[in-house]
Amino acid sequence: MKRSELNKIMRDAVEFIDKMNFKLPPFAFWSPDEWAQKGHEYDEIRDNMLGWDITDFGSGDFFKVGLLMFTVRNGNFNDKKYIKPYAEKLLIVEEGQVTPYHFHWSKMEDIINRGGGDLLVKVYNSTEDEQFSDTDVDIFKDGCHFTVKAGSTVRIKPGESISIQQGMYHTFWAEGGKTLLGEVSKVNDDRVDNRFYEPTGRFPEIEEDEAPLYLLGNEYPEAH
Repeated sequence: MKRSELNKIMRDAVEFIDKMNFKLPPFAFWSPDEWAQKGHEYDEIRDNMLGWDITDFGSGDFFKVGLLMFTVRNGNFNDKKYIKPYAEKLLIVEEGQVTPYHFHWSKMEDIINRGGGDLLVKVYNSTEDEQFSDTDVDIFKDGCHFTVKAGSTVRIKPGESISIQQGMYHTFWAEGGKTLLGEVSKVNDDRVDNRFYEPTGRFPEIEEDEAPLYLLGNEYPEAH
């Protein structure tokens, strides 16, 4: 992805998030120069990859296959000084924009539709060899437990949510307009806890055609 594209996506996201009356933390808006001055007191942000996360999953077309995330808080699998057992993210899904099939070995998450359009989530259980299972899928949706056939699509309207269990393949997209999602989960580590059904690039290769507006969560400089 080009840096200019990332910068525009961030600007549009800030405008949309503000329109939806959600407030991002101050570090969302620190410039690269400001980050260069931040010491070890902000290591929790660096070590746990808080902040902006934008990916086209290697597709080359962000608005067709892609996702914007902002990690607000997170613990850490490997560093016990970070004791939070939970994480929180904000996600923006463009209408028709697909996040590819994947599951998590460790993370369980609730995905909450905070407003905009509807979220469509298609689900499968996984087999022991990490393929699609043909078994019925248990769905937990706003306190209601029911089952659906493998490959079913569950509609999540604004204000509704769905719990995604470990090992549950899921793909999702928005219908009816750009959609703001919340995610509340166990500790998140996208470097080691995503099993994509098809080979997929998780973090984008960036063509530096202009200066960064804000840094991504995997780009922070080391503290001095």
